[in-house]
Amino acid sequence: MGVMKTRMWFRLAATVTVGAALASMTACSTAKGASAERGKLDQDITAAVVPVKQENLTNQLQIASEFIPYQSIDVYAEVAGYVKKLDINWGTRVKTGQLMAVLDVPQLDAAVKRDQASVSRDQSDLQRARRMLGEAKATFFVANVTYKRYAGVIKQDPQVISQQRVDVAQGNELKAAAAVSAAQAEVSAAQQALSAAKATLSRDSAMYNYSFIRAPFDGVVTKLNAYTGALLPAGTSNSTSSLPLCHLSQLDLLRLVIPVPGQVVPDVHLGEVVNVSVPSLHRVFKGKISVLAGQINFQTRTEHTEVEVRNPNLLLVPGMYATVQLPVKNAQHALAVPIQAVSIGRKGTTGTVLVVNAQNRVERRKVTLGIQTAYEVQIVSGLRAGERVIFGEQGRYHNGEVVHPEPVQLTSLGAAQ
Repeated sequence: MGVMKTRMWFRLAATVTVGAALASMTACSTAKGASAERGKLDQDITAAVVPVKQENLTNQLQIASEFIPYQSIDVYAEVAGYVKKLDINWGTRVKTGQLMAVLDVPQLDAAVKRDQASVSRDQSDLQRARRMLGEAKATFFVANVTYKRYAGVIKQDPQVISQQRVDVAQGNELKAAAAVSAAQAEVSAAQQALSAAKATLSRDSAMYNYSFIRAPFDGVVTKLNAYTGALLPAGTSNSTSSLPLCHLSQLDLLRLVIPVPGQVVPDVHLGEVVNVSVPSLHRVFKGKISVLAGQINFQTRTEHTEVEVRNPNLLLVPGMYATVQLPVKNAQHALAVPIQAVSIGRKGTTGTVLVVNAQNRVERRKVTLGIQTAYEVQIVSGLRAGERVIFGEQGRYHNGEVVHPEPVQLTSLGAAQ
């Protein structure tokens, strides 16, 4: 009996020992499998990453407006008359000084001819007066010489010539001097008459020239109000029925009037070149800031600003909508990442990014932000050039987590591919 109990005890102990060994081996195997599974899961977590780059950033303010002509006027007739000849139509392009219409003004034509006749008559009168002045001077010269000679002779020898002849010679000299004075007065009167006639002719000729309506600047006839035979009243009259011949607009240079918010006024400079986007043409044109009011409107808190856009081919039409892109802030060689890679704080000056380090582990890092464009944001501090940051949703990843980085290619518009 004792021997049998002893054998049974050894068998039980061996069974327990083997079972414990098997249990220990199973536990080890399970732990190793779990660890391997966790490592496998970590390696399977992918993250889209983009590098931190150095770029030139420009923060732009976009303001919508519509094109207006650089200058636009109604062309009136200076004198009333009927349209005798018309050389323009809707859409006609004209140059400065080009003849657009001729008015029939008979009374002015007659006045100019009358003035020309008066000038011609006064010129003849002036020539005759000058001729008479010349004759009077010649007579005076002879009388003066004769008197002086007689006066000299009688002083030397009173017996040679009588005093009466000396007195007669002196009288002739005085008479000739008076004739010279009268002739000079005639010349002066003729000159004044001629000057008055020329002034009248100049005035009437100027009025007559107004019957030839010419373009005051290079432009396009955008509206025509009168045709051949129509009566155009003088534009200087107070009549409310004054009708302009046409409406002329300068279209080779257009303007955009934009209200610039007061907070960005210091960043907008006269003469600065800006981009002007025209949606209807799907094109971007170059414009230049040409006018700054110099004062902020107290009601709208904006500054009146004008942008000039050259339009030599008349591709742009007044009334078209456009968007002016004002570069209000610039940063040269700045560290930048896409906006989708940053969780921006409330104030917009700080944020957080998820950096994937050399061991492919996630690091949550605080950064200081600079200017922000439509697609990128400047990193003032917190990152270095070349580091990798996670692009997209940050809530999927945890600090210290191992990920498999996958570089993302970005288009010029900031969209991931």
